[in-house]
Amino acid sequence: MSFSDSDPTLNSGDYKFFRQISRDRLLNEMLGSAKADSKSWKVLIMDKVTVKVMSHSCKMADITDQGISLVEDLFRRRQPLPSMDAIYFIQPSKENVVMFLSDMSGREPLYKKAYVFFSSPIPKELVNHIRSDTSVLPRIGALSEMNMEFFPVDSQAFITDHDRALGELFGEGTENSRKFDTCLNIMAIRIATVFASLKELPFVRYRAAKESDASTTFRDLVPTKLATAVWNCLSKYKLIPNFPQTETCELLILDRSVDQIAPVIHEWTYDAMCHDLLDMDGNKYVLEVPSKTNGEPVKKEVLLEDQDPVWLELRHAHIADASERLHDKMTNFVSKNRAAQVQQSSRDGSEISTRDLQKIVQALPQYGEQVDKLSLHIEVAGEINRIIRETKLRELGQLEQDLVFGDAGAKDVINFLRTNQDAAPENKLRLLMIYASVYPERFEGDKATKLMQLARLSPDDMKVVHNMQLLAGSSGSKKTSTSGFSLKFDGQKTKQAARKDRTGEEETWQLFRFYPMIEELIENLGKGELPKNDYSCMNEPTVQPDTHSGSVRKTQAPVASSERKAPAQSMRSRRTATWARPRCSDDGNSSNSILKHATTDFKNLGQRIFVFIIGGATRSELRVCHKLTAKLRREVVLGSSSFDDPPQYLTKLKLLADRDI
Repeated sequence: MSFSDSDPTLNSGDYKFFRQISRDRLLNEMLGSAKADSKSWKVLIMDKVTVKVMSHSCKMADITDQGISLVEDLFRRRQPLPSMDAIYFIQPSKENVVMFLSDMSGREPLYKKAYVFFSSPIPKELVNHIRSDTSVLPRIGALSEMNMEFFPVDSQAFITDHDRALGELFGEGTENSRKFDTCLNIMAIRIATVFASLKELPFVRYRAAKESDASTTFRDLVPTKLATAVWNCLSKYKLIPNFPQTETCELLILDRSVDQIAPVIHEWTYDAMCHDLLDMDGNKYVLEVPSKTNGEPVKKEVLLEDQDPVWLELRHAHIADASERLHDKMTNFVSKNRAAQVQQSSRDGSEISTRDLQKIVQALPQYGEQVDKLSLHIEVAGEINRIIRETKLRELGQLEQDLVFGDAGAKDVINFLRTNQDAAPENKLRLLMIYASVYPERFEGDKATKLMQLARLSPDDMKVVHNMQLLAGSSGSKKTSTSGFSLKFDGQKTKQAARKDRTGEEETWQLFRFYPMIEELIENLGKGELPKNDYSCMNEPTVQPDTHSGSVRKTQAPVASSERKAPAQSMRSRRTATWARPRCSDDGNSSNSILKHATTDFKNLGQRIFVFIIGGATRSELRVCHKLTAKLRREVVLGSSSFDDPPQYLTKLKLLADRDI
């Protein structure tokens, strides 16, 4: 279970989470204000960007409840409705303003009155252009800046919708190009609207380029440039009424090179496995389920979203844990639900009496909905487990994690490639990317070619490893073996491990040792221990702020160590039949539950922490933000240019050096 809009405890206090605030502002502050002015039905008009903003936060039923009877595209030909009012939610571009004025000017405007809301700050010249049209001014019911040009994808995550940011900001030949500047500036504007919308002023921190490093490239400076652009936008927001004049939260801007293992390693949670192994379209998955009439299998669409309580509870659980708990849920449901018992008895061949049929009818509506939901998840988890078995993913997953934690090396990788020649090329490539991240010197000279031949990969595939170096800002100079070209975080490693083993902190399943680098970064940020040489601040405070007492929202003390479960024995055995057995068990709930020690009193959450990753974020990084929200008692919001699953990331990285990206 995780914090979410769908969490019933969310509204138990005054605290509202990130996506809930976005939703409330759109429905109440924008649509609701127009509804209060006039009770009649209205038309909602949006452009391509704002319709995405709206759809990421609200459902059609929410919009209809606010008195909207029709939703229109600004640039589509529309039927005149002179007796109805219109709400315009649009970007403040010249084209959009011209179209709006065209709609509302003259003797016969399309609508009776217009309520205009802009997604980001509107330039003064466009405001003056609107004011200069005297026929339109009396027909404007509102003219306001909503400052909402970001796209919530989770209760604690958003994207700026820059799917091509990796190529446009880090690709070859992009430095100082028009694409580079446009991408960076729009990204900064959209990030800034997050804080304008929440009425938050952050300390803007960013991963700084090494000033003394002669091999520094323009790619190293991307976080610096974005932080500068974001701060320039935020400085203008201080003129907004009720906008804070002193810092209220933290923003840390990183790029994808901070952790190039997270996007490619096999993450073993239900959420990550769904997006990695299944052919999903966003949060939609179509699967074939057995027919209730014993006919052909039926195709069903599954929406893996916060409104699904089963998904909400299991998404961050280990896939084996999720599978066990789905089975337990179905078993418990059948034992407690009378209609399910009758249905079960009918499958056992016993005759159903008239009374039994009556009981089925009485209990069926609730029974059908609940069992359908559970059954769909059981089918999805079953499909994932089938793929894991058929692709021998457990052995590969163990080797990946052993590499990351310094428990495996060249011999283990070579042995795996020799004995698993039939492994999927993508899986072998992902293994070599992890290997290259931990042991970059093993890819110098003809070593990379030999590995490529052993793995039977094409030069086009192996170009991905070279592009990892590009993304890391390498100019071809040899990096020290202690730092690794892809990990600009911590030079102190054991056996060249990319990160320290943290499994002693909590109960863990096999293949659940991996954690993304941002977990340590966020924890250090929360403690005020980020190294200033590596992570600079645009508005550095003279005194480190006390996030416990000086916060807008009070922060509770961290969980006492005595409250944590004592760790059991080490799980470092590499090839065991108990790959998915928990080290500790409790009442059958998720061993990964982030709410286990969390308070339900959301009023006591401290200052928010925002982390923005340029070049795409991962499911594991989102999981960490939910986990640390409970641990730190501070809402951690993850932002990125996009959310990428491993296949998408590989494609983007392969194209990184192409000038035509």
